[in-house]
Amino acid sequence: MLRIGLSGLIWAVTIGYPFLVWYSLEYFQPRSIALALAAVFLLRLLARNPSPKPAGIAAILAPAGLIFLLAIAFLNETRWLLSYPVLVSLSFFAVFAYSLVYPPSAVERLARLEDPDLPAKGVAYTRKVTLIWSVFFFCNAGLSLLTLWYGDPWLWSLYNGCLSYVLMGLLMAGEMLVRRKVKASY
Repeated sequence: MLRIGLSGLIWAVTIGYPFLVWYSLEYFQPRSIALALAAVFLLRLLARNPSPKPAGIAAILAPAGLIFLLAIAFLNETRWLLSYPVLVSLSFFAVFAYSLVYPPSAVERLARLEDPDLPAKGVAYTRKVTLIWSVFFFCNAGLSLLTLWYGDPWLWSLYNGCLSYVLMGLLMAGEMLVRRKVKASY
């Protein structure tokens, strides 16, 4: 039960990061915010289920996020704190793009959880979807970076805390509609 509550707290902080940062910058130095967020990342690392097999990319990204936040605490620089969404999008871009070069693609791996005997048409479709997500994450990183460079904390928070999630949800919904048609064809 404690693990579920902790997991919920971690996800709430992760999703609410832009709003938490935007609000907190009025009252705290970047160092304090970064240390508080680093504590959440540390909890994320400690709360992971121990598994005999490697946890994959999550095993790399969570410690990397912790190290990044500790570096921000050391530098005490607001812009680095605000660059976190850029780095998250670039990380997802790297994962998806890498899987296109070294198959199976990221979306194919997810699809095989539901359908281990994915046909060739399904594999081709999942490659296209992985490419689309790669482009999305690259563009999202660029837009996040633009909001950072523009320098308006409200705009940064609006895009990174709301609009990017809306765009992601629209892409997911669109893909789910297309996937139904593709699955029906094979």
